Amino acid sequence: MADIKHGGWSHTMYTDKETQWICDQVRSLVQGKTNKIYQEYRAVLSRNQPVKGTNYLFQVRVGERSYIHVQVYQALPCDGGHLELKGVQEDKTQDHPLEPISN
Repeated sequence: MADIKHGGWSHTMYTDKETQWICDQVRSLVQGKTNKIYQEYRAVLSRNQPVKGTNYLFQVRVGERSYIHVQVYQALPCDGGHLELKGVQEDKTQDHPLEPISN
């Protein structure tokens, strides 16, 4: 993340335990927004954007060849560190580029 300018999105990278945990925290919100219950919900790729807090963008595998994109904002620890679901895009494939979700 040291090569990223404040406000710029990182390159796409494989998720780790920390980013999977963040994605897991909003699973119920994602399921509510899509009106679907996902048997599989595994973050595969992610990008982040340092702002006053951090925006995260996840490619989440929700089936054998089914993916969704999930965008989450995490406040700074001094602001409570809360997580907020910013958007979900359905009907993605493994090959769809991971681009920020516009509201």
